[in-house]
Amino acid sequence: QAQLVESGGGLVQPGGSLRLSCVASGFPFSSYTMSWYRQAPGKERELVATITTTSDMTNYADSVKGRFTISRDNAKNTAYLQMNNLKPEDTAVYYCNAKSWYQFWGQGTQVTVSS
Repeated sequence: QAQLVESGGGLVQPGGSLRLSCVASGFPFSSYTMSWYRQAPGKERELVATITTTSDMTNYADSVKGRFTISRDNAKNTAYLQMNNLKPEDTAVYYCNAKSWYQFWGQGTQVTVSS
């Protein structure tokens, strides 16, 4: 059974950093494009960052360019999202997504940026 498990969320002050992890199991991780999405209260889920299967290409939402970095380790079946210089508007539930022939979602991890 395919599964994505996120971790690393929490409460951080503005300007701080967090590193989210997404551990995959039950499907061929290295064949799937990985993405991070987020959903803030009262807002639609939005795409934050995407990385290709071999890490040769990444894409970011304009709102996080220069602050967030997506990466993956296919040997560990894990995707990461390094978030630096966090802002209150980054507060959201962050979801890991795997997409290829099928699409899978994690359960989400809460990120709260507040002083």
